[in-house]
Amino acid sequence: MYNPPKGYSEEVKQECLKMYLNGMGFRGIERVKGVHHTTIIYWVKKLGEKLPDVPKEDIIPEVGELDELETFIGSKKTKFGFGQQ
Repeated sequence: MYNPPKGYSEEVKQECLKMYLNGMGFRGIERVKGVHHTTIIYWVKKLGEKLPDVPKEDIIPEVGELDELETFIGSKKTKFGFGQQ
């Protein structure tokens, strides 16, 4: 009797993780790769456990990034832009 190998290949696993890291959702990956979304979530959690601990909160990073923010008050005609000139 033929017993197929259980689980997914390392290649499929790496492709799914790369898709997740590039911003694709769990269910989207499921539709494209045919791997159940809870399996992908499990892989992401396992990978996260291998990461080093986060730095202490009192350490201030030397580099930061701030995106432009626009706020509309009342209507879009009344626009207050932060970071605009």
